[in-house]
Amino acid sequence: MKRYFQNKSFLLGFCLVAFFVIFMIAGIFHLPCDPNFPDSSQKFASFSAKHLLGTDHLGRDVLSRLLVGTRISFGIGFAVMIFGCVAGILLGSVSGYFGGWFDLVIQKLVTVQMAFPGILLALMLIAVFGTEPKITILALCIMSIPRFTRITRASFLKYRNSLFVKSARARGASHARIMLVHILPNALPEILVTCSLSFALAILSESGLSYLGLGIQPPAPSFGRMLNDAQRFIFSSPQGVLIPAFFLTALVAGFNLLGDGISEVNGE
Repeated sequence: MKRYFQNKSFLLGFCLVAFFVIFMIAGIFHLPCDPNFPDSSQKFASFSAKHLLGTDHLGRDVLSRLLVGTRISFGIGFAVMIFGCVAGILLGSVSGYFGGWFDLVIQKLVTVQMAFPGILLALMLIAVFGTEPKITILALCIMSIPRFTRITRASFLKYRNSLFVKSARARGASHARIMLVHILPNALPEILVTCSLSFALAILSESGLSYLGLGIQPPAPSFGRMLNDAQRFIFSSPQGVLIPAFFLTALVAGFNLLGDGISEVNGE
């Protein structure tokens, strides 16, 4: 951990992510205003003690909407990351360790899925099943599996014939023990980098779908939804676009910097 925190990319990413975690937790316990309550008398209100970041075109408090939007982004990012990580590790470990027809079938499926644009898959699922949040999350989960599978498979191919694996095999260790105890811990640094990047990509993808009106539906706030609502008033009220754009950029940059830092330290 000392080496990680000596890395500038990791330290900056950690600080950004820590800020948003604290920001999200604060929103769970206290919201300055109802994030979905419109107040026509407070449209486009500037920064004040009551509305620290102003209000939008409906008079809704921007800070409260950002607090809830951060919670939504973290929830979706975490769900997508966990699903992709678990499914990808299972598929990648079997593919890389056993090889043969296991590897052939799994890699063909992964290749086909990667050849199909992820956003197009999400649009197809949403068109068929509707704009429910769970459909958006399902589409993003499916999109996240191939990168975890590829990374895990590469690590298992690298270590499956290593001396420590041969030694464990000679002592009578089972395949499951070799995969879980001996190989998987050595693959964790690469998987952690993938987790960080997957988290950031899930947040960006959800924001993009919400911006198009196909992700989180109103009145629930999300960064993409807030950008969509504010773009019509960008010249009369530019803070409506700049503030959620800044928060989205900082959040995604934080996770990307974490991944870069982990990669740099492990590559030394």
